[in-house]
Amino acid sequence: MAGIKGRDTKPEMAVRSYLHAAGLRFRLHDKRLPGKPDIVLPRYRTVVFVHGCFWHRHPGCRYATTPASRHEFWSSKFSANVERDRRDVAALEELGWRVITLWECETRNLESVDQVFWQVVAAC
Repeated sequence: MAGIKGRDTKPEMAVRSYLHAAGLRFRLHDKRLPGKPDIVLPRYRTVVFVHGCFWHRHPGCRYATTPASRHEFWSSKFSANVERDRRDVAALEELGWRVITLWECETRNLESVDQVFWQVVAAC
C-alpha cells in the first residue's frame, strides 16, 4: 500500500484542471484544516475532498469492491477510512466550511462536477 498515491491522483488532477479553467482559484492540501482537504476554495469558504470509490467506500458504486482475501483486514481498514472521513467533515462544518465530496467515478463526467461547483458559487 506504500505505492498508493494520496495526492495528485488522476481524479484530483481532473477536478483541479476543471476549476482552474473555470477561473476558480484554490489552495491544495491545507494542513491547517482537519483532514487536509484536497482542494480549498478560501474565497467561497469551501473545501473539496476527491475520494477514491474503492478506499472510501462509495455507496452503490461498482468500484467499491472488497478483496476476497484477508476480509477482516480490509473490512477494518475501510470502516476506519469512512469513520475518519465523517470526523473530518463534521470538524470542518463546525468551523464554518462548506464540504463537497466528489467521488472518483463522478470525475469521469465533468458535467456533474460543473453543476456542483456552480451551485456553490451561486450560494455565496
